[in-house]
Amino acid sequence: MPAPLLEARGVDKGFPGVQALAAVDFVVQRGEVKALIGENGAGKSTLMRVLAGVLQPDAGEIRLDGAPIVLRNPAAAFAAGIALIHQELSLCDNLTVAGALFLGAELRRGPFLRDRAMGAFARQSLLRLGLDLPPETLVGALSPGQQQLVEIARALRANARVLIMDEPTSSLTRVEAERLFAVVAELKAQGVGIVYVSHRLGEVLAVADRVVGLRDGRNSGEMPVSEATHERLVAMMVGRTLSSERRTPHRPGDVVLRVHGLRTAAFPRAAVDLELRQGEVVGLAGLLGSGRSELLRALFGADRAAGGHLEVQGLRLQRHCPAAAAAAGLVLLPEDRKLQGLVLGFSVAHNLSLPTLHRRGRLVDRAYERELCARSVAELSIATSGAEQLAATLSGGNQQKVVLGKWLAAEPKVLLLDEPTRGVDVGARAEIYARLHELAARGLAVLFASSDLDEVLALADRAVVLHQGAIAGVLARDELSEERIMMLATSVEVR
Repeated sequence: MPAPLLEARGVDKGFPGVQALAAVDFVVQRGEVKALIGENGAGKSTLMRVLAGVLQPDAGEIRLDGAPIVLRNPAAAFAAGIALIHQELSLCDNLTVAGALFLGAELRRGPFLRDRAMGAFARQSLLRLGLDLPPETLVGALSPGQQQLVEIARALRANARVLIMDEPTSSLTRVEAERLFAVVAELKAQGVGIVYVSHRLGEVLAVADRVVGLRDGRNSGEMPVSEATHERLVAMMVGRTLSSERRTPHRPGDVVLRVHGLRTAAFPRAAVDLELRQGEVVGLAGLLGSGRSELLRALFGADRAAGGHLEVQGLRLQRHCPAAAAAAGLVLLPEDRKLQGLVLGFSVAHNLSLPTLHRRGRLVDRAYERELCARSVAELSIATSGAEQLAATLSGGNQQKVVLGKWLAAEPKVLLLDEPTRGVDVGARAEIYARLHELAARGLAVLFASSDLDEVLALADRAVVLHQGAIAGVLARDELSEERIMMLATSVEVR
């Protein structure tokens, strides 16, 4: 029997105060899709970074084609044929798409770049993933989903033998995700070993051959997908059974947010009229580029609106900016929590208290900050070593809870969320869902945008479906289905 393509045996990795990996084994065969699952903080990211040469193990061994190998840095791993596609995008906004694909490996003729050859290759690589973009397009002008596809194309350009994919569909629409699955199948047929890390267990069941679980930095199980069920995978990840995410609708109260003819800069001809009531959870659905994020950002004043206005509890906002929106009780949890939701170099306590500092005069009230941190950590079950832990060192789910906690401290009337559980494991997702249901039951109005239709079906009392910036339809809870949402999202009439 041939040796495995890539294997880790007895890998340990520790950080000050934390044992991230303890005697972990992980094996990838040629032409195999091996899924890696676990809660945030289980050690998945650490293991991936060890396999990709970003981190050096404290103990254990890495083997490639049966022979021990030392991956001293990412360049060494890349040269050996191991490519890691990070969930957190690492592209340079000021580069063109072609430049991003060839960064560090530019095609040259003497001292000159072969721009035409790189552009042609970039276009073909992206078309393979179903993305038709001019190669001279700047990365900074792309949506998060488009940037994710460019990241994938960059790794595929190097003909990687082992492809490690961290939440590869977190920013993709269903059509884009299905195209990615087709590419994964093609690579698998070519003998590429694929490590597929995802919190979306439906994807794991659809795309993987085998599943490995991590819990608290240790192996928690392994099984072929043919024997896996959603319940068994959840038990492997969290060691407990999660309650059902579906529930009875909330009872809406008075209108708390009224939107009149709002037009975003991205879709200046599409006017949105919308009402949101106390105690209801409304989902914004639609394909990538439908205007979900643009609408939320315009409501909060993070982006300038092209027209229209909004009222919170009957009072029209006179200024269109985040400060005025937050003062009126309208707050936003953005799609990119690291770039837009947190100050990563600040502590958990500092991040939680940022929106309410103005209530404590010109000086920071440390007692208030400590009390707020203790309360938020307890109420939201934020896993942290203490109030002074840096936000950058938290897992993705706990970072999202900090963003939620800082805005809840401001006692909002309307909570806007953009991809509220992107990159969050099933345990943290269930906790966030439960918290949102609780907030709605207490009278808070919730409007969230999500590319995950299962999330819309689980959370929403009704769904507003967008198409090219306009409302294509509104579905009550008893009308909600993936088919009806997709038909409206693609501007196909539902009969």
